Amino acid sequence: MNHRWMLLWSSALGASGVAAGAFGAHGLKNQLPAAGLEVWEVAVRYQLLHAVVVLILFVLVQQWPSRFVPRAAQLLLAGTLCFSGSLYLLALTGMKWLGPITPLGGVFLIAGWLTLFYAASKIKSTN
Repeated sequence: MNHRWMLLWSSALGASGVAAGAFGAHGLKNQLPAAGLEVWEVAVRYQLLHAVVVLILFVLVQQWPSRFVPRAAQLLLAGTLCFSGSLYLLALTGMKWLGPITPLGGVFLIAGWLTLFYAASKIKSTN
């Protein structure tokens, strides 16, 4: 099965995360209040972290085929898009109705990590 989509999404999240970080540090520095910049930085941090994790999952699934590893990646991607995406929009617009989307993203992230935990528990020991 081709899991190239994980590599594509990981690289897209990584590149856009670096761009968002640079934009926040330089383009928004004088445009947003300190609280808005903090929200932006949290979004960038989570995005970049999960870009690396999805990259690792891509490598992992090449060595250890499991249907749960791609599921974990899907949940982490959905979580990152909801979590970081809602924080970016919240920082830029101040629209408070976006607030409930952020915890939903957090739930997806937790589910992704728990799915990975479950996948790891299914590894057959060779010892």
